[in-house]
Amino acid sequence: MSLRNQVLVWVGFLVALALSIWFFRGILLPFVIGLALAYLLNPVVAQLEKLRLNRGWATAIVLVVVLSVIAWGMFLLVPLVVSQVIGLGQRLPGYVSDLQALANRAVPALNEWLGPERTLQLEHSLTEWFNSLNLPGITAWVTGQIYQSSASFIGTLGLAIVAPVVAFYLLLDWDGMVKGLDNLLPRAYREEIQGVLADIDRSMAGVIRGQGSVVLILCVYYATGLTLGGLSFGLVLGLITGLLSFIPYVGFVIGFGLSVGIAIVQFWPDWFRIIIIGIVFGVGQFLEGNVLYPKLVGSSIGINPVWLMLALLAFAQLFGFLGLLLAVPLSAIAAVLLRYSVRKYKASPLYLGPNGGGGDKPDAAA
Repeated sequence: MSLRNQVLVWVGFLVALALSIWFFRGILLPFVIGLALAYLLNPVVAQLEKLRLNRGWATAIVLVVVLSVIAWGMFLLVPLVVSQVIGLGQRLPGYVSDLQALANRAVPALNEWLGPERTLQLEHSLTEWFNSLNLPGITAWVTGQIYQSSASFIGTLGLAIVAPVVAFYLLLDWDGMVKGLDNLLPRAYREEIQGVLADIDRSMAGVIRGQGSVVLILCVYYATGLTLGGLSFGLVLGLITGLLSFIPYVGFVIGFGLSVGIAIVQFWPDWFRIIIIGIVFGVGQFLEGNVLYPKLVGSSIGINPVWLMLALLAFAQLFGFLGLLLAVPLSAIAAVLLRYSVRKYKASPLYLGPNGGGGDKPDAAA
């Protein structure tokens, strides 16, 4: 098969895959979560197999333990989180009004520091920004989303049942599926394709296992730190910060802005307690950038943060919540394939030229 035909086949396959995901996006969520869960837990099941435990029993034990921990955490946290989210949505307009009042009280000091003209411009800009927030509408939307999510009990129950079942059967036959896919590889390119698949596996491990661990640790850290710091709604603000940390800088910026704004209203004029909240975020950012990411994720993903944010927005627009789940793994796979394509291009005559990169042949008369 010529290179042109190979490219056409792969492009057609990717287009068909994208159309299938878009067409079946309404039912794919439990299967995607089940696949991610199976991929995440397969190393643990493999370790139990090495202890001479039957694959079926190992799969059942691991899934029961993990699902029990998840169910216990949800039983304890979900009612508290829902009540805090509703309370935060109802209290948010009051916090903004209090911040605006504090800013107005600081006008005399700003007047001395910036001068009357610049102070007036700043006050006008802040007033326009506060008015543009449409906080009553935001509050109604947040509360409506919570009630709507609570009402979709059947969908949640279906997800809770289907995803573990999918994960169980995938884990049970994981080795068989891997061998079946390996037998389908073209014999002439088998080793090369296996190398690409190994790179994809490392990248996916960085995404699902590494980044998932980072998100979980940050959720626990921020929720604990903000709660111990005495911040109102510290649990839900910490969870928001941790869960959004998979989007570069977005989780930190949103969590820091909300938390410090609430801390100023709640603790003013106690600057020490406001600084404590800032320190929680400073330490969290240091841990994320210098400890958690290098140790748990490393350079396995290899995606520029700008492209990652673009992928998240594009997939969310196309596929909704399912797109958010698929954006980072598919971006990691695309990054591996792109690096492989660049390596092949740089080794091809198209890049090296007819003389293998040696430049033009010297003139015979020279």
